[in-house]
Amino acid sequence: MTSSPYLITRLSLMMFLQFFVWGAFFVTLGSYLLEVFKNETGINTIIGLAFATHNWAALLAPLFVGLLADRFINAERLNAVCQLLGGGLLWYAASVTDPGVFIWTLFAYFMLYMPTLALANTIAFSNIDDPDKQFPAIRVWGTVGWILAGFIVAQTVLGFVNIPILQVLTGVDNAQITNIPLKMAAILSVIYGLYSLTLPATPPKAKGEAFSVSKALGMDALMLMKERNFFIFALSSFLISIPLAFYYARTNDFVAAMAFGNQSASFMAIGQMSEVLFMLLVPFFIVRFGVKWMLMVAMAAWALRYLVFASFPESAALLIFGIALHGICYDFFFVTGQLYVDRKAPVAIRASAQGLFALLTYGAGMLVGNYILGWWGDSMALDGSTQAGWLQGAFSFWIMPAVLAAIILLFFSLTFKRETVSTGASV
Repeated sequence: MTSSPYLITRLSLMMFLQFFVWGAFFVTLGSYLLEVFKNETGINTIIGLAFATHNWAALLAPLFVGLLADRFINAERLNAVCQLLGGGLLWYAASVTDPGVFIWTLFAYFMLYMPTLALANTIAFSNIDDPDKQFPAIRVWGTVGWILAGFIVAQTVLGFVNIPILQVLTGVDNAQITNIPLKMAAILSVIYGLYSLTLPATPPKAKGEAFSVSKALGMDALMLMKERNFFIFALSSFLISIPLAFYYARTNDFVAAMAFGNQSASFMAIGQMSEVLFMLLVPFFIVRFGVKWMLMVAMAAWALRYLVFASFPESAALLIFGIALHGICYDFFFVTGQLYVDRKAPVAIRASAQGLFALLTYGAGMLVGNYILGWWGDSMALDGSTQAGWLQGAFSFWIMPAVLAAIILLFFSLTFKRETVSTGASV
């Protein structure tokens, strides 16, 4: 098989659409919920429950993918079905005004969407010659899609260049507090679903093999927990993902109220720009400092970001600094963590080990975090819909994840021992 430039371009477009759909509505979802459910009691809990739906789906998605895509249906066809049905659910969600119905609809959507993250990777890996060199060039277009979605919703590029597409089409100036991002994502999801049907055939690779629930959830890798260092790493990964949930769920409505208004989604994209930069720097730093220090820097960046949000909510420059820390927070932890898992796990259970890492972080950790942030916001009566509300509640709300991240950093630094793995690299 030869990966022609044409094929690479088509797979890159697939990845662009994959993350454009998600980024189109997810970043501004909190702001939309504050508006559409502003008269509901327990609004912070509603936001937490809504964001938790994608974590529940992350926990259950491996079963879905393992049972269908690995054994019965071509990956590109299953991806198409999920995107087409998901588009219909997003369009319906845009009309829902009952929080319970909205949360269940969003859960149903993410049960369709989350498996497509693995499906898109499968389609790419199955149709390229040199994954180590070619996949990063394909995957980066997913980040570009997420960034561009934020610019379009905000209708500007960091306040410098206007992109009034939505205003021209809908006449709405502040799209992020409306259902327009949901509808835009729905339309793009349908387009992506149809496009997926044209992608190269990617037949199931485990056809005829018995399905194992434990293997699909990465439970085969539990044997690695017998080693003290890996257990501490896994526990810390779960715990640090709890404060991470605060960032995804509430940062956009926070910075919108405090500094950037209806342009906030554009400034949130700085986090993804930073992610691209630090992704390139991970190989450089990991060789020089090792895994332990990389993970500690990531945890410290988490604590620092939330401390900045808590202490300087009125400083636009420091809010941008806090958003820009996302590259260090995400890449130095998740990318480094994936590399550590790859080094520590035997070849036979490497995929299961990566699945376990994802389950502990994006699944269980962030799930707990979304429940905590909802409870914490309501317990302190946070009004996240106004600047006055955030001025009054910013310190109390953001100091919680800052303290959590600092405690986890201290625990990890004192208990995780530097070691040398088989590659000779210090971790």
